[in-house]
Amino acid sequence: MPRPEQKLIKLTIDGREIEAVEGTMLVDAAKQGDVEIPYFCYERRLGQPVGACRMCLVEIEGIPKLQTSCSTGVRDGMVVHTQTERVHEAQNAIVEFLLVNHPLDCPVCDKGGECPLQDISFGWGLGRTRVVEPKRHFQKPLALSPLIAIDRERCILCYRCVRFSQEIAEDWQLIFADRGSHTFVSTHDGHPYVAPFSGNIVELCPVGALTSQPYRFRARPWDIEGAGGVCTLCPAQCNVEFTVRDEKVVRVLIREHDGVDDGWLCDKGRFAYQAIHVDERITRPLVRDGGQLRPVSWERAFETAAEIARHQGRTAALVGGGASNEEAFLLQRLLREGLYSHDIDSRPGGALPLELARTLAAPALQASVPDLEFAHTVLVLGTEPLDEIPILDLRIRKGVRRNGVKLAIASPRPSALDPNAAVSLRYAPDGEAAFLSALEAALGHASSGSGDDVASLAELLRSGGEDVVIVYGESLAPAALESLVRIARLLGLEGRDGAGLLGVPASANGRGVREAGALPNAGPGYAELGAPRGRDAAAIAAAAAGGELSALYLLEVDPVRELPDRAAWEAALHHAGLVIAHASVLTDGLRDHATVIFPAESHAEKEGTVVHPDGRLQRLRAAIAHPGEVRAGWSVIAELARRCGHDLGVLTSSMAFRQLVAAVPFYAGITLEQIGGRGVRWPERPEAAALPAGGGSAQTPGAAAGTVQPAAAGQTNGHLRLGTYRSIWAAPEVEISPALHYTIAEQLVELSPADARRLEVGDGDEVLVGSGGTRLRGRAAVRTGVPEGTAFLATGIAQASANHLTEPLVEVRRA
Repeated sequence: MPRPEQKLIKLTIDGREIEAVEGTMLVDAAKQGDVEIPYFCYERRLGQPVGACRMCLVEIEGIPKLQTSCSTGVRDGMVVHTQTERVHEAQNAIVEFLLVNHPLDCPVCDKGGECPLQDISFGWGLGRTRVVEPKRHFQKPLALSPLIAIDRERCILCYRCVRFSQEIAEDWQLIFADRGSHTFVSTHDGHPYVAPFSGNIVELCPVGALTSQPYRFRARPWDIEGAGGVCTLCPAQCNVEFTVRDEKVVRVLIREHDGVDDGWLCDKGRFAYQAIHVDERITRPLVRDGGQLRPVSWERAFETAAEIARHQGRTAALVGGGASNEEAFLLQRLLREGLYSHDIDSRPGGALPLELARTLAAPALQASVPDLEFAHTVLVLGTEPLDEIPILDLRIRKGVRRNGVKLAIASPRPSALDPNAAVSLRYAPDGEAAFLSALEAALGHASSGSGDDVASLAELLRSGGEDVVIVYGESLAPAALESLVRIARLLGLEGRDGAGLLGVPASANGRGVREAGALPNAGPGYAELGAPRGRDAAAIAAAAAGGELSALYLLEVDPVRELPDRAAWEAALHHAGLVIAHASVLTDGLRDHATVIFPAESHAEKEGTVVHPDGRLQRLRAAIAHPGEVRAGWSVIAELARRCGHDLGVLTSSMAFRQLVAAVPFYAGITLEQIGGRGVRWPERPEAAALPAGGGSAQTPGAAAGTVQPAAAGQTNGHLRLGTYRSIWAAPEVEISPALHYTIAEQLVELSPADARRLEVGDGDEVLVGSGGTRLRGRAAVRTGVPEGTAFLATGIAQASANHLTEPLVEVRRA
């Protein structure tokens, strides 16, 4: 649906004339006039108010009874009073009632000093109580989950946490148990509240009833300071505030940004900050000496790394999504200008044709994150938002729940969003090209023979409304992306506000490092390189294993863990004479093969910029000092380039940014001050027209196309088609964060119930998965919705990752 029309009206609150949007809740309108109305239960992000706490009562002329300002929409000419005797008496009574059973333990409560109940008791309470009876008591604290402690004595039954669970995350795990004065927050049957977004209820709680176990008793509000930043642990790039004490991050809170995160944060972003300060973190340069990596001085590390100058024309680089735009830009300069090589890549699936990459980045086809909330139809294609960009999962649910957005899911693997979808269909792993070709034909009214599912999806996209947003995964092959562009044009999405494409990169800053030039066939800003073009990731692995390349530079990426075909990358790293890496954690590939490892910064220490998947440039600011001997990544690259005889002319991070802006035409004129704390969406700027135009589609829209590739049927010899997925928890930062140890991803082999019966495998049984002489051990997970004849394995995990397997078919049997 289109965004609602905003009509401005005028009302009067306590004699002040205030202008607000009609229908805005009175409590929010009052803030615009610098009038404070106390409340506990209200939270704009939770949707329709419930008026549970009654703290926000006000007097409205023409209405005899006091009204809850959190559930009363403003209208033109309304006259409101918040300071009358009736209002004060009601507010005093509510505060007194809430404190009947609330313990007065502020000095030892984690919420003390930043507690709304504490503030409201001082501001709107009588300062005395008539209650002399004993307060109620519960066992405390209880572990609501491994991350959250609950003190039920402090709970004021505001409903916020329960509403978040039921209406925002839609996991329905939290409930109110018992009745009357014995009511308390609980879970069904007392099971732990384990969910990807559970930490949000700690921040929502207006009292000290829900507290973070990792932060509990770690600091008081007067001991800490807040520093704004951006979480770069996934492509969502949520805006956060780091709570800092003694140069250590002790907590992460959300820094609400409607255009990015809608005010929510996943548990990985909220609790993986612990990885910054653990012993496993690399904080000194390492050099391989005698077959072992040993800590050395920076001088020794630079001397060893500078040998890369001897490998001119035979050096390649990989850039991970944890790198900033500036780091990627400087590395591609070092490689191309100093080492005369274009062999640099940042896309796990291989480089796209340059014309196609430009087309997908074109401003006319870009959708924004808020568009998901107000589109008529959203198609999620070849990606699982909950795992790959979690906050979009909540944004899509919000659009369906509040605005009636019609949701369609098309993916090989069942999605967490399937229950919300009007149309949900499966295609075989790596079958995106055939599926999209069939969908293109159905939209063009050509005979596709694709069956009812594709026809239903085509009808939904055609008739569901003009504003269509397609969220697609980076794993789509070039042929599939060509079809996707043609489909977008068939639907008239090009140049339409509120509609378009939204790509989900495989890593946090995947879009930014590509725009900075970390591509084998394009320079900064997708500029044409001319001949010769460089090798993509797969070709780099083959060339290094074959001896054509002798040095590899790994910028915040371990290809053995992160990229397909683990064996090929092990061979490539083994045969390379020099392997330079930037890393904060010692993963398998680096431990076994790196020659030099420079300690990498965490996202709380970086200075630089990143690019959100919808094109928003965001600024990283250092919240804490570098631990140990860690140095800024951009400065390490600049110093190494100088020692290789190629001075990049960079002395500060801002100088690197200015060079980047000068090299990328569609960034022209952007300054760090403009980016500030909210970011700048470059596709919305006039300078976006400087992006080189992409080519036209190679195939006429609506031309005859193939049919959807069906999921492979189960075979009597047990061979199944292999599909892969990456869990939200599959990250080194999770593995070394003590609070998140319970989430560490293991190899779960997802099977359909029919295949599980045929193979005589039960849910939770240990199984062996093999192909081409390679065997992996995992645990069976029998899931309804997995297409029969398909097995899905986790990739990106520390043990038994699916990137060991390279064949399309695998054999599954009980261990």
